[in-house]
Amino acid sequence: MAADGWSWFPVLAAGVSLFKCLFISSYRSTDFEVHRNWLAITHNLPVSRWYHENSSEWTLDYPPLFAWFEFGLSHVARHFDGDMLLLHKQNYASPPTVLFQRLSVIVTDGVFILAARECCRCVQTQRASQKAVLSRPSFILAVLLLWNFGLFIVDHIHFQYNGFLFGFLLLSVAKHLQAQHLQGALLFAILLNLKHIYLYVAPAYGVYLLRSYCFTESSTDGGIRWRSFSLLRLLALGSVVMAVCGLSFGPFIVMGQLPQVLSRLFPFKRGLCHAYWAPNAWALYNALDKVLATLGVRLKLLKEAELPQASMTGGLVQEFQHSVLPSVSPSVTLVCTLLSILVETVHSCVFPRLKPALASIWRRPRGARGFLRCLLLCALGSYMFGWHVHEKAILIAILPLSILAVESREDAGIFLLLSTTGHYSLFPLLFTPTELPIKVCLMLMFSLFSFSALRKLHSADGSLLHPLEVVYLLGLGMVALFSEVLFPLSPWKQRLPFLPLLATSVYCSVGVSYSFLRLYATLLRSDSKPKQH
Repeated sequence: MAADGWSWFPVLAAGVSLFKCLFISSYRSTDFEVHRNWLAITHNLPVSRWYHENSSEWTLDYPPLFAWFEFGLSHVARHFDGDMLLLHKQNYASPPTVLFQRLSVIVTDGVFILAARECCRCVQTQRASQKAVLSRPSFILAVLLLWNFGLFIVDHIHFQYNGFLFGFLLLSVAKHLQAQHLQGALLFAILLNLKHIYLYVAPAYGVYLLRSYCFTESSTDGGIRWRSFSLLRLLALGSVVMAVCGLSFGPFIVMGQLPQVLSRLFPFKRGLCHAYWAPNAWALYNALDKVLATLGVRLKLLKEAELPQASMTGGLVQEFQHSVLPSVSPSVTLVCTLLSILVETVHSCVFPRLKPALASIWRRPRGARGFLRCLLLCALGSYMFGWHVHEKAILIAILPLSILAVESREDAGIFLLLSTTGHYSLFPLLFTPTELPIKVCLMLMFSLFSFSALRKLHSADGSLLHPLEVVYLLGLGMVALFSEVLFPLSPWKQRLPFLPLLATSVYCSVGVSYSFLRLYATLLRSDSKPKQH
């Protein structure tokens, strides 16, 4: 594509950045105070005290590279308002503080903008006959990434730095799509040391790099050629990863603080589910437990006084016991997560060609897009079965899936299902009346563009969604009407305050689970398709 063919990208990126500035004074969550406190911790205390400081409940619980990121921001923050860096100044939000923290998210989104540009370059040769800019896959992908509804409300209203972090993930994916594997591995190693939630997709990286980078050749049928193993490449790959991890954790290992750091990164006392249940398998499990307990009491099979307290639906972050079904431990969630990405979901004697996700890219990698598909399955598998999953983690699957959505009708359909359901599941993050019209309008705008652009892009390939899938998505409107309009006016508001969250979580769990299974099916039946580079 000619250089002037990209003249629209800076305009689009600038428009997005300016639009974000309109929300500087909007609602912000407790994460705003969390990051302000981290600025104070890293600015005032020696490194040896960073992961010991606990005068605030918002203790530092991100990996060391992110702590250094906060340290760097703190030296800019002091020029806006030095009081925001006072360690014991709780819930401080002066106008200069708000301005600085909001702008810091917008400015660091430059990494995400760069990543979006690189991802768009990976699809620019697709459907080159389409002349109109609005019809190009690269333009559609840019809008799906830069204007992503979920990322926008999580970062620029709710408040976090996910755009900065997703920039590293998408840059890493783009480098693998461009066959620059060492650069991709370096970027992902940096990402892991910025936020450890991306361990969700680490198995896909490990297997793919070992198979497609350390083994330099494949047999004629796409299988592995053992003699092509390169020890030099393995050492280079290992050196890159170990160097980043050494720079990140090395000082804390030297100080003997590695156990303390790890205890902050993996706090298993927070319970199976977050205060608002992420729409995954455990939300369905919890709901089933509540239904069985209610039926048991009504049928006089159970005594209500002997059941655990119903605080599991109280919106608190702590450990709970299930009433009827077996309670779930962190080890159980780990096993379920590993099974979802490692083990065959259907017995080979019934469907002998079906293979687990990681085994699939080991046996026949199918290029970087096979890796990307496996990455999505690892992200969704961890989201479905992980311990104390946050609802925001659904973006780890939605954003990379955008790349496949502009290239394949099947993937476009899955994207529309997952993004619509996953984005709606984020609605409870913005619960104030002022933000209701904002989140509704923003999601409608993004969804209308997604449906219309992808349908036009794949118009020659047939319908993107099945009739029942359309009916399910329309049902989200009914859930929204109940949760946002009818319930606040009903007498149930005082007695069952968690009911809208329960309805949202359970209904969205069905859509996310279905999208996971449908995406798994596309990987498992792709053996007969030609490999992509």
